[in-house]
Amino acid sequence: MRYELYYWPTIQGRGEFVRLALEEAGADYVDVVRHKGKAGVAAMMKIIDDARSARPPFAPPFLKAGKLIVAQTANILFYLGPRLNLSPRDEAGSLWAHQLQLTVTDLVVEVHDTHHPISGALYYEQQKPEAKRRTKEFWRLRVPKFLGYFERVLQKNGGQYLIGRRLTYVDLSVFQNIEGLRYAFPNHMKRFEKKIPGLVALRDRVAQRPRIKAYLASDRRIPFNQWGVYRYYKELDS
Repeated sequence: MRYELYYWPTIQGRGEFVRLALEEAGADYVDVVRHKGKAGVAAMMKIIDDARSARPPFAPPFLKAGKLIVAQTANILFYLGPRLNLSPRDEAGSLWAHQLQLTVTDLVVEVHDTHHPISGALYYEQQKPEAKRRTKEFWRLRVPKFLGYFERVLQKNGGQYLIGRRLTYVDLSVFQNIEGLRYAFPNHMKRFEKKIPGLVALRDRVAQRPRIKAYLASDRRIPFNQWGVYRYYKELDS
């Protein structure tokens, strides 16, 4: 199967969680919009706006596998997991992986809302006071709750992986969250990481996996920037 990933070409965003899984598995895939440019954007929007489709995707990212189109990051990974050997085979394990990925998705929303707490339609500069207040509460309450939870799950599973005895797409997604928080909040993360030594070690193990290491060093990995989910603003990282 050759997969087609549709996502915006200049940001990591939610599409990056899918890219990491495809890269780790050595899957045959094309990042359509990055590969085809404006023609790729037109193709992506045509699929979204297709009036003939009874099952159109709401927004990117979405994955095309033959005639099948799967949208929503967690749902895409739920589909890809068994096909890429990146999730448990049993039903209980598969659902546990999906549950954890949905929790990752909740965290991603919380990260986004630190810099856009009122509306995504407004510029950051139009909501800076609210962003400062939201970020303060994010680090006081939400980060300890989310990353503390994943730390406990990791330790209860033996400390190597979050699920079972081998890497899953959830490990890759937690890696991406650690990387993103390090970019967006380097000072906060430097102080907080001592509370999550297991997750930091997991991040390091994932970064050294041959295919992930090669991907991170390649031009396929879009650098973090000020247009994605994880954004650095000095005044939010005091």
